[in-house]
Amino acid sequence: MSGRPSYTRVLLKISGESFAKSEVGGIDSVELHRIATEIAAVASSGVHLAVVVGGGNMIRGANLARRLQIDQSTADYMGMLGTVMNGMALKEALEHVGQPARLMSAISMPAIAEDFIRKRALRHMEKGRCIILAAGTGNPFFTTDTCASLRATELNCEVVLKATKVDGVYDCDPAKDPSAKRFDHLTFSQAIEDRLAVMDLTALSMCMEHDLPIIVFNFKQDGAIQSVVQGAEVGTLIDNSELASATAD
Repeated sequence: MSGRPSYTRVLLKISGESFAKSEVGGIDSVELHRIATEIAAVASSGVHLAVVVGGGNMIRGANLARRLQIDQSTADYMGMLGTVMNGMALKEALEHVGQPARLMSAISMPAIAEDFIRKRALRHMEKGRCIILAAGTGNPFFTTDTCASLRATELNCEVVLKATKVDGVYDCDPAKDPSAKRFDHLTFSQAIEDRLAVMDLTALSMCMEHDLPIIVFNFKQDGAIQSVVQGAEVGTLIDNSELASATAD
C-alpha cells in the first residue's frame, strides 16, 4: 500500500470503448458484466460512487460531424444519446448483480432516466445507490471528460478515476514507442503544458482549480478500481503537488 489516501466518494469515468470488444462498436455482454461486477464490488464496500459513461462505442460526435458533413452541435447531441444507451445497459447490469443504481441524464428524458439534480444525486449515493451520469453536460462542444470534472466537483468527490486501456500516463504512445516513460505522478501544470493525452484542457483546468486529483489507470486489470480506491499505487496520480516523477516501465 502506498502513501496515497483511500477514498470514500469517487467519480469513475469510463470510456464508451470499455463496453465493447477491441476495435468493435456496440455493447459486448462479457465486457458489460465485467464492468458491472467491478463497480458493484466497490459500491458494496461503502464507497459513494458516481459513474460518468462515454459514448465512443456508439458515436463520436466530432468524427461523425466530419464524416457526414453535419453541424457538430447535432453530432454532439447524437453522441450524448450514445452515452444514455450505455448508461441504460450499465444500470440494468448493476441491478442484475445486486447493486442498486440510478441513471441520471443531463438531458431530460423522464421515460428512461432521472434528470440530474445535484441534491437528489447526493441522496442516492448516501443511500448506497451507484449513480450513472449520462448525456455529458447536456451541451455540445464539451467532452464527457469535462462532464466528469464538473460532476465530481458538484458532488464533492475526493478524486476522479479515469479508466483507460493503459496503465497510466506516458510521455508518448507506448504502443508506438517501446522507450515511452510512464509517470507515477504528474502535476496538473505538467499535464497541461506538455499536452499529455490525459483529459481535455477544460477538464484538467477545472480539476486543477478545485484541487481535485485524477488517477489514470488500466481498467482492464481485475480489481483495479478497488485497489485505487483503497490507496494502492496504481496508475498515474495527477494533482497540484510538485513531487512529480517519471519512471520507465
